[in-house]
Amino acid sequence: MIIDHIGLAVSDYAQSKAFFSQALAPLGIALVIEIAGQAGFGKNGKPEFWFGMHSQIQNPMHIAFAAESRAQVNAFYEAALKAGAKDNGPPGVREHYHPNYYGAFVIGPDGHNIEAVCRAET
Repeated sequence: MIIDHIGLAVSDYAQSKAFFSQALAPLGIALVIEIAGQAGFGKNGKPEFWFGMHSQIQNPMHIAFAAESRAQVNAFYEAALKAGAKDNGPPGVREHYHPNYYGAFVIGPDGHNIEAVCRAET
């Protein structure tokens, strides 16, 4: 990863915590720590994705989470939809990005474009 961590402002902390807990679980990403109204999600004890309440929400951002397999991308997509996301592109190959680019896109609670992507051949 080239970025140490990223943070988002959210309008509803509890809703975002529930959404990301469910949507990111298939990718092995979980809540690592909560500090002063901020949630830090990551793997192996390192929080890399943070969010917390703020009066001003960023314009919709695009965040792509790495998946280890296409099955994880599929599971992310289903989990995110069940958590209340809106479809923004079902799982599939997007050769215009990369020959093996397999991604799925959803719109999360604050309008952010959340993606899971796998670059493995199968």
